[in-house]
Amino acid sequence: MLDMITKINAALNGIVWGWPALILLAFVGVLTTCITKCFQISHFGHWMKNTIGAIFKDSKVTSHTSDRSISQFQSLCTALAATVGTGNIVGVAGAILVGGPGAVFWMWLIAFFGMMTNYSENVLGIYYRRKNEQGEWCGGAMYYLRDGLGAKKGCKQIGAILAAAFSVFCFLASFGIGNMTQVNSISGNMEAVFGVPTWVSGIVLLILCGLVIVGGLKRIATVTEKIVPFMVLVYMVGTIAILVMNIKMVPAVFTAIFEGAFALKAAGGGIVGYGMKLAIEQGMKRGVFSNEAGLGSSVMVHSNSNVKEPVRQGMWGIFEVFADTMIVCTLTAFTVLSSGLVDLETGVAVAEYSGVALTKANVVSTVFTMYFGKLGGAFVAIAIMLFAYSTVLGWSHYGSKACEYLFGTKSTMVYRVIFVIATFGGAVMGENLAWDIADTLNGMMMIPNLIGVIVLSPIVYRITKNYVNRKIKNEAVEPMLSNFDDIQKEAAEAVASGAE
Repeated sequence: MLDMITKINAALNGIVWGWPALILLAFVGVLTTCITKCFQISHFGHWMKNTIGAIFKDSKVTSHTSDRSISQFQSLCTALAATVGTGNIVGVAGAILVGGPGAVFWMWLIAFFGMMTNYSENVLGIYYRRKNEQGEWCGGAMYYLRDGLGAKKGCKQIGAILAAAFSVFCFLASFGIGNMTQVNSISGNMEAVFGVPTWVSGIVLLILCGLVIVGGLKRIATVTEKIVPFMVLVYMVGTIAILVMNIKMVPAVFTAIFEGAFALKAAGGGIVGYGMKLAIEQGMKRGVFSNEAGLGSSVMVHSNSNVKEPVRQGMWGIFEVFADTMIVCTLTAFTVLSSGLVDLETGVAVAEYSGVALTKANVVSTVFTMYFGKLGGAFVAIAIMLFAYSTVLGWSHYGSKACEYLFGTKSTMVYRVIFVIATFGGAVMGENLAWDIADTLNGMMMIPNLIGVIVLSPIVYRITKNYVNRKIKNEAVEPMLSNFDDIQKEAAEAVASGAE
């Protein structure tokens, strides 16, 4: 059975992650960057001030809500909980081992353009969101595909089909990228570092996940806003410490990244053209796996924010990709490349360390062990555990929203119970198959979502221009806040009163 699943998945993976899909992903990033006039650079200070800067001076950003929405900071933390996961550690190391140091450059590039893809997804998510019968916001790719693309002349059925397809893929992906891959990394590291059997980790994780996930989004957001800042800051301190110790290697690392990106030195010792192909593939795939820009996933939690301005939540999307890839993934990459365990010309592990063959799963742990002894290996195992656990929490919400769209609000509790039970299966599953399935489901989510973003890019352009005219140029124009008249009126009144 596993052999058959592996073969089917390999065939699908070759389709959804082939060059046409990667080109589509890059095209949407370039398109959204152009229509917003390179917002991630031209208004860098503005979006930094209104995201991470606002946390320390604007109580509306962090204050807990009395209704079923969550704060802007909670939406960011829940989104980061889902994106900052094993891809930031294991995935980055894997990209380097397979695609060489040049993969890091392509990871940066896809993240740079991905900032505006994620921005556009979140702008559309807020603009097309509605409330369900319980008073909870419902937004995401399925809604802007149905109500946005579907509203175009002759596109009603296409919009409905793509919305349903996205929801099905998201539902399935929640058990892959959001469950199997993450839990598998936890159990594997706990066994390697602490000798804990995988089945024991599976039982413990099942309990820990159940205590939070069954309580719904408000409980998930309350937990993630405490876990995420702590785990990211601690991991940054560890990687920066190693980087400081290897500061003389930084110029060589930069050189290896840029040379490898353009195949001046072939990845894996192969021919130059093939080396560049591997670098691009691995960098783009692992970049998307890590920050999820283009998948349409984090929109589902950003849409639950109490924010009224679509662009304001879009700016949180920019920061999300920036923090995930430009900071956390980059620190992992430089830690690995400056350690001496990886050949800077090819990205191949240069030797075995203490008799253990280096793989994507243990290379970062090995680096930390070199510098901090057994405590270093334990540090990475705990970091992976926190990163992966928080990802499971975030993705449980995404899957529940897809389930709600497909089967109704009452189905979400059944989904949460099944999702929690599935964590045990992920703990004992083979590593390669878990990663491969997650890769495939990522790509299958991406296609309908990107089609929606392309078709609705004129809406993103108009909303962004409207915001810039009002908030930056101080022009007196009517705000564009919602596609629906009742929500538009209510949101406009709130914005006029300063409750953004």
